Amino acid sequence: MDFRDFSSHFNINNIEAPMIMNELFQLGILGGGESGVAAALLGKKKKINVFLSEKGKLTQLHRIELIKAGIYFEEGGHTLDKLINSDAIIKSPGISSNISIIQNIRKAGIPIWSDIEWFFRNKPEKSKVIAITGTNGKTSTTTLIGKILSENKSNFRLGGNIGIGAGRLLLGDPADVYVLEVSSFQLENCPTFRPNIAVITNITNDHLDRYNSIEDYAKAKFKITTNQNKDDSFLFYAEDKIIKSRLNSVNASLYPIYTSTPINAPNQGAFIEDSHLIMITKNNDIMTIEDLALQGKHNTYNALAAGLSARLLNVRSEMVRESLADFEGLEHRMENIGTIHGIQFINDSKATNVNSTYYALESINGKSIWIVGGVDKGNDYSELFGLVEKKVKAIVAIGTDVSKIRNAFAESVEHFAEVENMDDAVKTSYQLATKGETVILSPCCASFDLFQNYQDRGNQFKSAVRKL
Repeated sequence: MDFRDFSSHFNINNIEAPMIMNELFQLGILGGGESGVAAALLGKKKKINVFLSEKGKLTQLHRIELIKAGIYFEEGGHTLDKLINSDAIIKSPGISSNISIIQNIRKAGIPIWSDIEWFFRNKPEKSKVIAITGTNGKTSTTTLIGKILSENKSNFRLGGNIGIGAGRLLLGDPADVYVLEVSSFQLENCPTFRPNIAVITNITNDHLDRYNSIEDYAKAKFKITTNQNKDDSFLFYAEDKIIKSRLNSVNASLYPIYTSTPINAPNQGAFIEDSHLIMITKNNDIMTIEDLALQGKHNTYNALAAGLSARLLNVRSEMVRESLADFEGLEHRMENIGTIHGIQFINDSKATNVNSTYYALESINGKSIWIVGGVDKGNDYSELFGLVEKKVKAIVAIGTDVSKIRNAFAESVEHFAEVENMDDAVKTSYQLATKGETVILSPCCASFDLFQNYQDRGNQFKSAVRKL
């Protein structure tokens, strides 16, 4: 079917699809998920001609949105002849740059941008942008920044990789501050993207099924600061060797963050001193926090990064303190489900890589029964060997890649079990646990073998616990 005739073939809930304006600029959207649809709606708002191509099927909600907006689209495959007429292509982050249609678009000389690049080219000129990336902690840090700005009653919008497409943030009234969680995939095609404040939480092995090496992965992450200058701020985990090795390429003002007490305190940055959180911005502006609701090294970093970002936006110290003191954390991230017969249950379904699971196991007091498994993303489990021997009594493996988990850990724990679904994983863990121990779901893997996503996996875990 020719995309120009789509309105005569679709009539969802009697929605009429108006003809689009014939403008000179042609925008192609590759991928019909939230980021792609949001980018298309922004293009429509800018009154340019948009065509969206989705390889699979659009959700009902996204299909309705496109039809209401009068945006041409196709489903069930990408038609190169329809995309090749574009002046620019917005590529959804989940689409690999190595597929043939991307190679053909590049050969045609058409620029390919990510959705955050498209956002940046259209944002209000005077607005500030905070962008957060990293292997772990970016969602918590982004959410914390949003909480602080919300309680400060700042005029801000929050989105990106966290769930609301960046383009959608520009559909309403302009904001003073835009807070974006960004992934390495989104940063791959950003020739001009320049956040005023950039944050890298950490860089550890992840997505090695897409990148050839950790160096390539780190290079993608560091694109968050490529276009920054001395007037911008770059916040980073100063105890991360990979990040430290690349600092010579950064032109922004550096704000190192330590989750311990450094030998030499930085002139500007954040660190721990006598169990207090210390944040220092320019002109020796020092802020101290004594109480933090969330415990654990990773949560300390998230709080320091969020608080320091807010202070760089001139949010009052008192507001930062209050916001961090009562933040209770995210669903599916070290979420305390409750205690049954003295056994604690923790949902850490969002932990999809080794580093994230390391911090989760490290933060548990006493012995644990660890539910782990799913779709392996090139994990190197050797980083966990010492911690597992010390902290884990039993492992319950679930999912596609259990053989790799078995080979890595079966000899290191008292009990090793393999199950086929979440109900059995929870029942088996409960039988293996004793009073004072913890059952933790921290899968260390992607979820797409048995579950729709990590949220579905976490919800099934919580449901299974409630059935005990």
